[in-house]
Amino acid sequence: MREDLENDIVAMDLCSGALPFANEKFEYVTAHDLIEHIPRIMVSPTGTKFPFVTLMNEIHRVLIKGGYFFSQTPAYPALEAFQDPTHVNFITANTFPKYFCSDQEGKAPAAEMYGFQGKFQMVKQERSLCWLFSLMRKA
Repeated sequence: MREDLENDIVAMDLCSGALPFANEKFEYVTAHDLIEHIPRIMVSPTGTKFPFVTLMNEIHRVLIKGGYFFSQTPAYPALEAFQDPTHVNFITANTFPKYFCSDQEGKAPAAEMYGFQGKFQMVKQERSLCWLFSLMRKA
């Protein structure tokens, strides 16, 4: 293991289901240039799956209460979000707040209709060039 990674835990297959970690294990989870590579939907003979929603459920599960999730991703309308042929998940400034966070009135996240079982609070979100930086806290 490289010294500069000794505090990092790297998971490789994020589309197939559960992360190999216990519930409420981490204070924070980060996703740098990752979310745009996770498919939104996968259809197979065994049924329809929503890998992005599943991953968000897993991130929520492994965070302690009050833990943080930070995402850095190229986002719409930046060309960088679309030009890489491995980008299959196009994020907008509304994706995380609307689908994975409760609003001020406590309304459930919209991704609940796709099986999302968690609830985040948006701490801060900002754009810089092509990037969307999102910091959410597990409610």
